[in-house]
Amino acid sequence: MAVVEEPHAPHAPVSSGAVSLPMGRGLFRVRGLSRVGRLARAGGRVAIALYCFVIALNLLKQGAAGVAMLLQAVAAHGFANLLGFGWLAAYVSLSGSPVATVSLGLLGGGALAAVEALGMINGSRLGASFIVLATGFAYYLRGGTRGRGVISMGILSMLTTATIYIPAMPLAVALLQAGWLDPVRFGSAAWTTSALDAAVGPVLRLIPPGIPTLMRFGAGYALLLVSFRLFDRALPRVDTGRLRHGHWGAWLAQPATMFALGLLVTSLTLSVSVSLSILVPLAARGIVGRTTVIPYIMGANITTFADTLFAALLIATPAAFTVVLAEMLAVTAVSLVVLLTMFGAYQRALLAANSAVAATKTRFALFVGALALAPLILLVL
Repeated sequence: MAVVEEPHAPHAPVSSGAVSLPMGRGLFRVRGLSRVGRLARAGGRVAIALYCFVIALNLLKQGAAGVAMLLQAVAAHGFANLLGFGWLAAYVSLSGSPVATVSLGLLGGGALAAVEALGMINGSRLGASFIVLATGFAYYLRGGTRGRGVISMGILSMLTTATIYIPAMPLAVALLQAGWLDPVRFGSAAWTTSALDAAVGPVLRLIPPGIPTLMRFGAGYALLLVSFRLFDRALPRVDTGRLRHGHWGAWLAQPATMFALGLLVTSLTLSVSVSLSILVPLAARGIVGRTTVIPYIMGANITTFADTLFAALLIATPAAFTVVLAEMLAVTAVSLVVLLTMFGAYQRALLAANSAVAATKTRFALFVGALALAPLILLVL
């Protein structure tokens, strides 16, 4: 008698379906938990960074008297001297944002007048652009066929910042001195101040009262750098690799879109040094060129004040907000005038200056040397 084997019911498909569905869900859960974990870690870093940031602002205000004595010792006062001081401080800290925040702390502590704080903020931005130039030079030393293009990013960063900020400086000073922005002054609300005092007060009260003011200032400055570092690690990264493909090339060729991209990237990274340094690998890969980078730098130089404006709101000094607002309005006004009315001529002038500076190693060395000496000259004027 023949044995008729029953066909095995589709065990494999059923088994496969029974196993794959839980595995799929498991993978989804793992990935979901991983994403949640990353967000939680980023949120934790932001919370710690904010806490350190607020403590640092308080320490900077407490140490303002010591810095005031130091500035008096070197006879540094007025807009030009503080412009050089902020410029040099940005070199030391390798970033402009902490220096701009320090200027507000000194303003809140009475060590600086509003115009002097404005000068220090402008100096911090010029110093930050020089850091991008140094980054480009370091990248060039690593070798590669696009070394000159990388150097050009640094030169154009410095030239663009200087040519926008120099005409914006007298405009910002005029806005401050005329008092036109006084009606829109903002400071910390009473409940915000109380909440912040309750949060950081216990830590600040642990500091012995006999500690010199300059030591308090130094501790505040170090903590401020830590907070910016934590912010940098928590905030999203910009994937430059995606810019290599698709229709990005045509999009990046438009001045208006590059200007908007500069606004966006700097608002995400909260650092003009970081957002402009992104240009270095992009230039090395040939993704952006000298003709497209100028409007990006112009946009970045506006939203770089986002973190400084936030610091101004935390300081219980309404003039701090006014100083930052005056600077932002002045830089925005000059940038828009250039972008909308004379961008072609402006771009050609900067590219010609860039070519002249980068033509020989001697010219480039003289350019870098002049930038290194400029803040020292301003400081001793």
